[in-house]
Amino acid sequence: MKSTIPDTGVPITPPSLNGGDRQEASLHGEILLRLRDYVVEGNIPEGGRVPERQLCEILGISRTPLREALKVLAAEGLIELLPNRGARVRQLSQRDLEELFDVMAGLESLAGRLACEAITDAEITAIEQLHYEMYGRYLHRDMHGYFQANQRIHESIVAAARNETLKAAYANFAGRIRRIRYSANFARKRQRWAEAMREHEAILDALRRRAASELSDILFQHLRNKRAAAIEHLTEPREDAPVSS
Repeated sequence: MKSTIPDTGVPITPPSLNGGDRQEASLHGEILLRLRDYVVEGNIPEGGRVPERQLCEILGISRTPLREALKVLAAEGLIELLPNRGARVRQLSQRDLEELFDVMAGLESLAGRLACEAITDAEITAIEQLHYEMYGRYLHRDMHGYFQANQRIHESIVAAARNETLKAAYANFAGRIRRIRYSANFARKRQRWAEAMREHEAILDALRRRAASELSDILFQHLRNKRAAAIEHLTEPREDAPVSS
């Protein structure tokens, strides 16, 4: 899987002494973004320890900002902080995945229904642009860019629902399955990536028509299909693992 963190260290430029809070916030955001991508894209195995020293060298930062970013990822559910033992990538069981994806399916289904009642033409246009960006990434087999555009589409539909309680619940659960949602696109038997693209065509069509019930059903099934692919990918043998006869 492609990582946004290069193999050779490219230090993040620290804020100047008189840069102020805005530069510090920008630095923190960049560290968080790159670290989140690194975890989501599978560069550390499920249940694996987070290599703090190595990441500090790659990012060109000290452990203090790294650990601040790790606290955010722990709050999102991507990693677990171990008392006096660093951090490790959260490992989800098949039952965990089934329950989390079912909750996400319900939240996205509701968001789609509410969005059709409140979404503006400008918001639909913005989602269309994201869709075509995502399709271009798909054609170029750019999984990183595809996934970023994909997540922004789902987040835009949730935002268009105009329901802050729903938005907060969605953000909480989305963080916990972001990593497996990314890796599910690599499920070999289902050819999930192509399947997901076709589903997004249907999502966009229903959204344009503001077909609330239809979009709700499509989004629910979209998450159910993602759940099946995620479980398949979780249980399929690794390419580098020995295959039993």
